[in-house]
Amino acid sequence: MNQNIRNIAIIAHVDHGKTTLVDKLLKEGGVYRANQQVEERAMDSMDLEKEKGITIKAKNTSVHWRDKTVNIVDTPGHADFGGEVERALRMVDGVLLVVDAYDGPQAQTRFVLRKALSHGLKVVLVINKIDRDNADPKKMYDKVLELLLELNASEEQFDAPVVYGSGRDGYMMYHLTDERKDMTPLFETILDHVPPPFAKPSEPFHMLVSNIDWSDYVGRIAVGKILGGQIKVGDPVFVMRHATGQRVRAKISKVFEFTGLGTRETDNAVAGNIVGLAGFEDVDIGDTLTIEENGHALPFAQIDPPTLEMQFCVNDGPLVGKEGKLVTSRQLRERLFRELKTNVSINVDDSDKAGVFNVKARGAMQIAVLVETMRREGFELLVSRPTVIERVENGQRLEPYETVWIEVPDECVGSIMQNLANRRGQMTNMEKLPHSTMIEATITTRGLIGLEIDVVNATSGRGVMSHLFKEYGPYAGEVLTRLSGTIIATDPGVTTAYALEMVQERGKLFVGPGEDVYEGMIVGENPRNEDIQVNAVRAKQLTNFRSQGEGKGVQLTPPTKLSLERAIEYIAADEFVEVTPKSLRLRKRILASTERRKADRAAKS
Repeated sequence: MNQNIRNIAIIAHVDHGKTTLVDKLLKEGGVYRANQQVEERAMDSMDLEKEKGITIKAKNTSVHWRDKTVNIVDTPGHADFGGEVERALRMVDGVLLVVDAYDGPQAQTRFVLRKALSHGLKVVLVINKIDRDNADPKKMYDKVLELLLELNASEEQFDAPVVYGSGRDGYMMYHLTDERKDMTPLFETILDHVPPPFAKPSEPFHMLVSNIDWSDYVGRIAVGKILGGQIKVGDPVFVMRHATGQRVRAKISKVFEFTGLGTRETDNAVAGNIVGLAGFEDVDIGDTLTIEENGHALPFAQIDPPTLEMQFCVNDGPLVGKEGKLVTSRQLRERLFRELKTNVSINVDDSDKAGVFNVKARGAMQIAVLVETMRREGFELLVSRPTVIERVENGQRLEPYETVWIEVPDECVGSIMQNLANRRGQMTNMEKLPHSTMIEATITTRGLIGLEIDVVNATSGRGVMSHLFKEYGPYAGEVLTRLSGTIIATDPGVTTAYALEMVQERGKLFVGPGEDVYEGMIVGENPRNEDIQVNAVRAKQLTNFRSQGEGKGVQLTPPTKLSLERAIEYIAADEFVEVTPKSLRLRKRILASTERRKADRAAKS
């Protein structure tokens, strides 16, 4: 064991303050100069992470404190990115479980804590945000203890030490009455209670690849914890492929240690440290690196399987290629299969149709992040509505069920309960909070699709929803998730205010004046459960006669613009979201109205 190293992961529910806490640990660990301007949430380096305010990719950093090296892995808090959490836990010996002093343990807290306990990791509890209004740190600590009991924690894990504080304000305390000074109590607790990394320095080098990084200079970098021996630049190694069982020779060209927000090159690395190694033509997550020709492959933890499937298709619309450069089937396929190299929680398969690929994932947020990344790279594509991945066991049709928690204002409880009933949700618990009500229910994953949009609409944005996979259960029958119909354009062209004024009398607009539309494109929502066809490009006829009311200004309601994630959940089974670098358009799968009618008749017969 290396007594000078500690490897920890920070786990929590989304928005409980993990990344902000890492900022303060980096600051006190001397990563920044005293006068250096520091960006908030420095570990959230992706543009999407900064925009959404969430962590998407697990990332490594390192802090040096009192001659000790503390390697820290910052993990996502959203359930859709659980695969990132599961991989990170393979590299560490303990976890900081961060819990909001007002919200307490939430859905993802339960998920990540269960994973950490199953790996036998030591737990340090951090009750964060004690400066929030109506925070109740003692009560939330008791709730965490109840959760540990519920998840069958060992006696040692149940006796986890706790610190209280505020990551934003930069202080931690052993007791709530202590002086609010700095982060020293948290550092001391980590060093006292998280064991040094379990590793065998005297054995030949071996390491499990837990993450993949990329450098334009050296290519793929394998990241993981060295479980035995040491490695230096120039050493020959064998890559034991997790997928095929092949043994491939390689030579280490670079060794990287994590330090602060970056990495530094070093000549050699020792057992117990988390490092990056370069020198491979190809290496994947789950592969084993060993210096022995006859070495054995290390076990790779099975990632929880995806529960949703959707289609990524080549854009075949009339506006294809006007906004994006990457539009072909080959380019789309190469990009999706490249994603598999670094994202172990999705699967991609070729379908029986040309230019159509089946992508399986954990949830709509995970898919939306992938699609958003691709559109920023210049791709144009079509994305379908998610469908659940069903199973058949003992002749019975099964589908995934989830537990959902919805916190809503008291006056909105009735409408949310009705919505859950429409989606065949079964309420399991209701708890009155100081200023709201917490509803807990069991619902199929199918019924969950689009529910967040309904919660936001019903509560005017005040509702908060989280969910967690529960189990596979009997098929629940038909689920009603969209009560409205759509308004579909019949003619191609540019929309006019004159035409849209008449269209908005039929429902809600998704487009404004001056936008390109085409036949089969969805331009609005009809409150009745049927589709309406309209001409959205009609221009006003010019005549020599003045009409009554001449000169009256056209009054248009601003159009509703759905985000990518909301659009994916909104569309029906016979619709697509057309994604380009500049636009999001909703459209029917079959654009021509006559062809749609033929397909409907064929489906009914």
